[in-house]
Amino acid sequence: MATYIITGGASGIGAATRQVLIEQGDTVITVDIKDANICADLSDPEARDAATAKIRSDHPRIDGIVTCAGVASHFPDFSKILDINYFGTRAMIEGLVDTIDPGGRIIAISSNSAPMCHNAALVDALLENDRHTAHALAENSDGHECYAGSKQAVARWMRKIAPDYAHRGVNFNAIAPGYIETPMTEGIAKDEAYGPLIQEFVASIPIGRPGQANDVAQLIRFLLSPNAAYIAGSLIYCDGAHDAMMRAEGLF
Repeated sequence: MATYIITGGASGIGAATRQVLIEQGDTVITVDIKDANICADLSDPEARDAATAKIRSDHPRIDGIVTCAGVASHFPDFSKILDINYFGTRAMIEGLVDTIDPGGRIIAISSNSAPMCHNAALVDALLENDRHTAHALAENSDGHECYAGSKQAVARWMRKIAPDYAHRGVNFNAIAPGYIETPMTEGIAKDEAYGPLIQEFVASIPIGRPGQANDVAQLIRFLLSPNAAYIAGSLIYCDGAHDAMMRAEGLF
């Protein structure tokens, strides 16, 4: 069976994905700040390098990476939102892509909030891998803009690099979940500033319910399977038609 790396595998979407893959007989190595096979703070470049080195040593050949590690807009350190959601995602993928066997997969978790960032300079700094400038811009921004910007950058970087990875035999896609009930979103729902907005947001989901971690985990399972062999370079929304309702004319 296959061997996969999951960042953010201790809770939420990552934990649900881990369970789904283990149940089908795969080997899963989780990377998270706690309760993981490899404990690492993915906001710290040195910790990311150490985690990557550990994986490369213990598992020199793998079948794929799923990057679920992330923090939401209510996280108090805006620079760390960028570090975990974007720079951490990119560093882990770039550090391990050459260990993925042909036919392997990479799946990054973006968000249906990605189109909501209108700070082009911030997204450009992220895409240029310019951490210093991105941090400076974060100081004059807010949590929502940094969250949405980090997730937009994940999706756009995936689109940019996916053809090259496809030439290597590795399919790279991203998923844009909507509101998913996880420990992370529970924190947002209880936040004084964001809580009322989140309640309105959830009430407007066309499918009539918030998403569950397993909804995304099952999509990940499919994208990792042979049945998804021709899907590469795609941003797939998993949000109960929420983005379609909000941006009926938008393709991104």
